[in-house]
Amino acid sequence: MDLVTVVGGIAAFCTTVSYFPQLRKCWQTGHTGDLSLWMFSVLATGVALWVVYGVLKADVVIIAANAVSLGLLLGILFFKMREVAGWS
Repeated sequence: MDLVTVVGGIAAFCTTVSYFPQLRKCWQTGHTGDLSLWMFSVLATGVALWVVYGVLKADVVIIAANAVSLGLLLGILFFKMREVAGWS
């Protein structure tokens, strides 16, 4: 593995795991009042586009990191939408 791949992998790990604390808090409390629906929606769209970019470039690190990030973001958005819509 070359240095560029190692740096990319470490960066991908850091940005991906950064969503875990927020998702855990949403899961435990069921509340997302302080989170911006607009910001998380735009962020999820951007991350989804990174997945597409990774596929087009055939870059496994970009695909994997952003696919996991997208899954975590969708989890946070689920809690946000549930709260906004008043779902139980």
